[in-house]
This record gives sequence, structure tokens and C-alpha cells, in this order.
Amino acid sequence: MHRDLATLFKLRLGFFVVLSAVLGWFMAVETMNIRTFLLLTLGGYALTGASNGLNQIIERRIDGLMKRTEDRPLPTGRMSVTQALVWSLIAAAVGLGCLFSLNPLSGWLGVAAIVSYAFIYTPLKAKTSLSVFVGAFPGALPPMIGYVAATGDFGIEPGTLFAVQFMWQFPHFWAIAWLAHEDYAKAGYKMLPFNAGRTARSAQLILLYTLFCIPASMLPWALNQPMVGDVAFAVAVLAGLGFSWFAYQLLRDLTLDAARRLMFASFVYLPLVQIVYVLDKIPLNP
Repeated sequence: MHRDLATLFKLRLGFFVVLSAVLGWFMAVETMNIRTFLLLTLGGYALTGASNGLNQIIERRIDGLMKRTEDRPLPTGRMSVTQALVWSLIAAAVGLGCLFSLNPLSGWLGVAAIVSYAFIYTPLKAKTSLSVFVGAFPGALPPMIGYVAATGDFGIEPGTLFAVQFMWQFPHFWAIAWLAHEDYAKAGYKMLPFNAGRTARSAQLILLYTLFCIPASMLPWALNQPMVGDVAFAVAVLAGLGFSWFAYQLLRDLTLDAARRLMFASFVYLPLVQIVYVLDKIPLNP
């Protein structure tokens, strides 16, 4: 049962989501508050788990068609829909309760994240490749939620953190979609750009959006009162160029290996940039 819950909630994926929220929080704080840190971490994990659980309930029949998801607890019958729904609602209540206890704005951002992911993005996957664009919104909210959890206010600063993660979503998810194209086709999912499949046209757009990550990553540095310094600016640009190199290799080769390398590069790029933001900011607030 514990293993099935971990699969339902995608706990390993949740680590990266919570990490980006925590790093967004560190961008806003001047002193460490353990209570806030724990509430944000627990709330982020629980809300991510609830979103994934609701997603798997909605997609349970389609998951059974795909090799990558056929062994999940709902398609195999190891967990009933009722059980999954109860666990997901409990996780949602815990997650939203934690975020609302920090401040109302971070709580409402949490509501927006779970609603847009489970009830807007999920149904769109079978209808249009624009689902990736829609899914990028809830996917980019964690660092914004973390920042707002610390400040209780919204402004341009959390907006820049949102923009960085928003642009990253496209090459990240398209690399995964390239690898899982046959599975997605079985399910009727339209995940690659233009519904064009593994083509040069798709790879061109993937490279373009990877290059867009570079100016997006400059935004925290480009503010009138910059959130980060020149070191973070340089590292972000270099990381973006490296990330784009992998996207160029996909365009050049159009192979699964190139897509896999791009996917792994995406897992390195985002936390690297966000961690450097935090480390470069520390001297600004002694």
C-alpha cells in the first residue's frame, strides 16, 4: 500500500516541485523560520501528491493503455478509485491547509495550481498540443508560491521566478514527449508541438523555446533592484547555452538518445539556476 501511495502521489517527482518552492521561499527571506519552512515543505508535497492523484483518477483508463503507466495502482486494480480519491482529497486538504496557514495569497495560488493541473491541463492532453502551454502555468507556480509564502504579497519578483520555470516547462515536457511518443499516441495524447511527431519541425520549436530560457533567466538580474548579482547572471546564461546545446543536438540527430540527454539536461538546468540565484543573493542580505 505504501508503494502504491508513493506511485499515486509521484513522491520522487514531488521532490523537484517542493525544491523549487523552497528555493523561491529562500529568495524572499532574510532569516530562517523553521515553522514556515516545514509548512511550505509539507504543504507543497501534499498538494503535489493530491494533484498527481486526481490526475491518475481521471486518466486511469488511458494509463492502462500505455506501457509507461500500465503498472500504476489504479489501472492494475491494486487501488480503487474511492481509495485514491480519499487519499487525494486528504492530501489536498493538508496541502491547502498548510499554505493558507502561511497567508491567504499562497493558499489561493495553491488552489489555482491543483485546479488548473487536474481539471484543465489533464483533459486537454487528449485534445490539443496546446495542453503543454496550459500545463506550464501550474508547473511554474511552485517558486512563486514559495516567494509569496514568505512575503504574503505578490509583485514582479515572484513573477520573474515564475517566468524562469514557465519557459523551462516546454523543452522539459517536449523531451519527455519525444521519448514517450508511441505511448502517448496509443492514448491519443497530443504532446509534441504541431502534433507533428518526432520531426525536425518539432525539434526546431524545442530548440527555440530552450533558447527562450536564457532571456527568462536574466529577469531576476534585470530588475531595477536586482534580486541576484552578476555571478548568478553569468551562470544562468552559461547554463542556458549548455541546455540549448542539447536541444540543438536533438534537432541535428532527431534520435531518442538526443531526447534523453535533453531530458536529463532539463533536470539539471532548473535546480542549478535556482540554487545559484539563492547562493548569489545571500551576501545581499547579511
